[in-house]
Amino acid sequence: MNKIVITLGDPAGIGPDLGVLLAQKNLNKNIIIISDPTLLIDSASRLKKKIKLNILKNVESKTYSGEKIINVLPVKLNVKNNPGKLNPSNSEYVINTIKMAASLCLEKKVKCMVTGPISKSVLNDGGFKISGHTEFLAKICKSKSVMMLMNSYMKVALHTTHVPLKNVNRYITKSSLIETIQIINKDLKKKFKIDNPKILVTGLNPHAGEDGLLGNEDENIIKHVIKTMRKKHIKVDGPIPADTAFIKKNIKEYDIILTMYHDQGLPVIKFNNFKKTVNVTLGLPIIRVSVDHGTALDLVGTGKIDTSSFLEAIKVAKSISG
Repeated sequence: MNKIVITLGDPAGIGPDLGVLLAQKNLNKNIIIISDPTLLIDSASRLKKKIKLNILKNVESKTYSGEKIINVLPVKLNVKNNPGKLNPSNSEYVINTIKMAASLCLEKKVKCMVTGPISKSVLNDGGFKISGHTEFLAKICKSKSVMMLMNSYMKVALHTTHVPLKNVNRYITKSSLIETIQIINKDLKKKFKIDNPKILVTGLNPHAGEDGLLGNEDENIIKHVIKTMRKKHIKVDGPIPADTAFIKKNIKEYDIILTMYHDQGLPVIKFNNFKKTVNVTLGLPIIRVSVDHGTALDLVGTGKIDTSSFLEAIKVAKSISG
């Protein structure tokens, strides 16, 4: 049971092209791509690349490795795909690939899942009210989740993910923050084999609230939670102003930096090494790793696609799953 399943995200984006380009690197036989086979065939034709498809009846079917072979677990598109043009009518197809991958993980038929880029707005237009992979997988797994971005230099976690900035403070509560820190601490131990994780927490407001002058959440909520966590023997410090959280000294000292909202932490890690940064969902009973880029419609069919993030995601997934 060493198999890894890959979903390619939105069929109109660069996902199918990534699948074809990955095949040029001779994928291991344990890697299975969940896709409509026509997407890979059409992509290979556009890119002028050779591929050999091994269509599986189910995940237990025999898989192969070798020159340009792709083991495919088929899921049928809802409507014909138009590369580079997102279509809400194929939203159900995207959802079905994610559900299949998650179910196979939950059933322990595969070790982990790696996901390609989706368009959240298109999925919503197609009738699926989700704000992202992280939240959707948490719902499927009936668990809480935390988004973590990582590369070889740093790990950054988010307390809130895809919520409007004006609503972030509503999610900064003692109970929810305690839960986030507990999930991070547990998964760094379990999935990353860090015996005693050291966690640095940023404040919500500029200067971590400046003693209440710029907001009370840092003093009344975040600082209180950190004291509570320390009593539980979790190594956590903060709140520290976000503008100084990412200095080299802190990156070296702490295993992870927990930020309060999406754009407080992600610009830093993406600037550091965008190509080798991947997204890992903490808190789930399964292992899910993702590329850290979007559907890149302008690159579809050009062949000018960097596979670094996808290869890194596969590498990290293998590492976590042992």
